[in-house]
Amino acid sequence: MVSLFARGLPCLVLPLLAASPSLAAAGAPETGSTAWILTASALVLFMTLPGLALFYGGLVHARNVLSVLMQCFAICCIASVLWAVCGYSLVFDGDGALIGTLNKAFLAGLEPLRAGTVLPETVFVLFQMTFAVITPALIIGAIPERVAFPFVALFSALWLLLVYVPVAHWIWGGGWLAGLGALDFAGGIVVHTTAGVSALVLAILIGRRRGFPGTLTPPHNPGMTMTGAGMLWVGWFGFNGGSALAADASAGNAILVTHLSAAAGAMAWTAAEWVKIRKPTSIGIVTGCVAGLATITPAAGYVSPAAGLLIGTAGGLVCFYATLFVKHRLVIDDSLDVFAVHGVGGILGSLLLAVFLLPGFGGIGLAEGRTVAGQLAVQALAVAVTALWSGLLTFGLVRGLGRATPLRVDVEAEHDGLDLASHGERAYEFNPMR
Repeated sequence: MVSLFARGLPCLVLPLLAASPSLAAAGAPETGSTAWILTASALVLFMTLPGLALFYGGLVHARNVLSVLMQCFAICCIASVLWAVCGYSLVFDGDGALIGTLNKAFLAGLEPLRAGTVLPETVFVLFQMTFAVITPALIIGAIPERVAFPFVALFSALWLLLVYVPVAHWIWGGGWLAGLGALDFAGGIVVHTTAGVSALVLAILIGRRRGFPGTLTPPHNPGMTMTGAGMLWVGWFGFNGGSALAADASAGNAILVTHLSAAAGAMAWTAAEWVKIRKPTSIGIVTGCVAGLATITPAAGYVSPAAGLLIGTAGGLVCFYATLFVKHRLVIDDSLDVFAVHGVGGILGSLLLAVFLLPGFGGIGLAEGRTVAGQLAVQALAVAVTALWSGLLTFGLVRGLGRATPLRVDVEAEHDGLDLASHGERAYEFNPMR
């Protein structure tokens, strides 16, 4: 662990301790770190089920709650199976620039110790699987209340293999972007940029909900959304803290920075909302929290707590105005603001980390011979390539699947609600048409 007292944190707070990466054990797995990553895996899965499901479910109409929960649950099952069949091997086996190998398909030949970590490879597989689960689940927030369930299932499966898997290999699996020095501690590019850009393209291609933007009623259950947001906040400790892949100072710093960024993002969003509409809302404060979480994700293991406060504040403010721009200026029905919160937040954090990496800000420092401008250029390239790949592949998948299965439910089903029309069930027996 490196002391920052001699380096000086410019005009922010008292000197803080920067995170230092752990060293992999040469022999047997480390039991403490193994226990922590198992816990982190449970926390990240908890983010999807039930965290994200409840967060999204409270934001839609009562007649569509079960459809959102069903989509999250089904995506969890689909992504988990595909990860075991071939996803893990394609991301993390082999050193190809563009994609891995199929040598560990069906999780064959896993090692007692994952190279470069202190973990059994089975634990590493499990932890990475939970990231593969939540990423496509994030996307469905752009298209609830109108999309056909068969399309969601098919799109999510193909998107995972064609978008998430290659990008994860490029950055986390030793691919070409990793070779250039692109940094993404826990998924600002791999998770939030891919999901956010794809969500925006999907919302445009699927089209608006009937009644958008003028006659739609408010979210049916803000309390459910706040409950889901609380689960996301807690689960994010595993998301970012677990990405240290050890129970060490780096994990502790990542969790502390994550918490502070979430709080700062929530306060910044609430302040902006208060100025604009004169009332702080529950939906606003939790959305700001998620914006802060998404923005700190790529930088959590690299920056100081003070930087986390600044990054979270920037995320809350920028994502707030991005939401207004997408909905009111572009009139795109990204229903639950996936692009404006996750996409914009992930991109912003991926760029800001190039500055806040500096030891003067409490960061771990740039790679030898790398300048801030050079790191920023690499980060911008990684973001641009990932956004382009995600957008083009999403466009192609929607056009291709549209020839095989309906993208949307019909007018009657949308009016009656997807719970009953698609699944033959209702979340509530009272006021089903709200």
